[in-house]
Formats: sequence, C-alpha cells, structure tokens
Amino acid sequence: MAVFCHVLERGQGPVMRRLAPATCALAGLASGPGLGHHEAMVETLAFDALSQRIMDLAPHPRRKAIAVVGAPGSGKSTFGAALARHLSEAGEAADLVPMDGFHLDNRLLDADGTRAEKGAPGTFDVGGVASSVARFQDDAPVVHPLFDRTRDLAVAGAGRIARDSRTVVIEGNYLLFDAPIWRDLRAHWGLSVFLDVPRDILLARLIARWEAHGMAPDAARARAEGNDLRNVDLVLSHLLAPDVRVDGTAPLPG
Repeated sequence: MAVFCHVLERGQGPVMRRLAPATCALAGLASGPGLGHHEAMVETLAFDALSQRIMDLAPHPRRKAIAVVGAPGSGKSTFGAALARHLSEAGEAADLVPMDGFHLDNRLLDADGTRAEKGAPGTFDVGGVASSVARFQDDAPVVHPLFDRTRDLAVAGAGRIARDSRTVVIEGNYLLFDAPIWRDLRAHWGLSVFLDVPRDILLARLIARWEAHGMAPDAARARAEGNDLRNVDLVLSHLLAPDVRVDGTAPLPG
C-alpha cells in the first residue's frame, strides 16, 4: 500500500507524491512541521459518507464539480456513475462527465506517432478539458464529448449536463495530475476523490478489460503490462494530494 507524503521539488516547494511507505520513511519525508503520511492528511470515506459530504458542500461557485481520480483500471467510470446516480436519487441532481471524451482522434495520434501511447496525458485535449470544466460550473446546460470505446473514438456533442443539475461528477486519470495546465484543474474541484486500488488488482482488471474486447489472453496481458501499467505509474507518481480517499475495491451500493 502506498501513502501520500510531501516531497520537496526544485522550484515548486513541497508537493504531494504517492510513494511506498518505506520510501517516505527512508527519506525522512514524513518528518517536520506539517508533514506526514496520508492517513493524517487525506481522509478515507466510505461511499455513503462521501455522498453526504458532497451534498453538504456549498456550490462551487454555482454547480459543484467533483473530481473522481484513479489509475487505469481503478473503476472510475463505474464509481462515478454510481455516485451521480446515488446523488440524484437523494434529491441532488447530478450528471457524470468522463474525461475519456477528450481523447485526441487516432488520426492526430498517428500523425504525432503517439497512438501506441493512447491514454497518456499527451493524448488528451487538455485545453479542451480545462475550458469545459470551467463551463460545467455554469447554470446553463453544457454539451460535452463522450468516448465510444467500441469505435475507439471521441464523439463531439454526445453528452449534456442538464440545466437543473447541481453537481457534476467528472472522472478521469489526470484530474489531479501535477503537470502544466493539468494541475490548474484542481482549483475547480469542490471535492477531489482518489480511488485507491492495489497494483495487482489493477493489472487483473486491465487484463480482463482487454479480453472482454476480444483480445487473446497473452495479447491482453501484454497490452495491460505495457502501455496501461506505464500510465498507472504516471498517474500515481504525479498525483496531487486528493481531498478524500476511497477504497476502490469496496462494493458499491446496488
């Protein structure tokens, strides 16, 4: 299990990184005023408690924007959909926006020579994510793209946040990513939620995902252990500290 600890970075001061507990302890990263592991800094909540926390938040600034963040295979889409549905059933109208809708088209990735890296930060329209997130907090309906996994492409104007929606749940790998432009998204979040899932479970889920898409077991494992796990490591090594941690292996309400 990894923990969050402060790391001093040149030109930035202390930032949060998700590292192995022994690494934090060995480097002395958990010592000193205000520094410590995530158990003392990032609250862990169960699903129902998280939902109540969101309902208790004041709009930020009009609609609430809730970021659900996790590595590939952590269950962000399933968790985000369950959260939006639960909030709506509890009387707080909510919509779900998956970040996958902002994937660059394969033709652009081919032109850039990055199609094999699809899912990495540079294969998303980060400018489009940033401008859309700002609009999501308006009171008006907002149209956004969705990703069609069967066709492996983003479809413009395929999703819409309703006028009466009070909360937007946005799920994606890089919504707490410590890199230019990406890190600026953090200012929009009324609450950021990190889905914590052990690496072995992530790998098993990723292999199962590719097998479900028709890949042979060996090919599915190669795909998961290659590009997918590279992106897992990228998400975790550049993760800004979330507001809340959730056990991504816990069952969700039916």
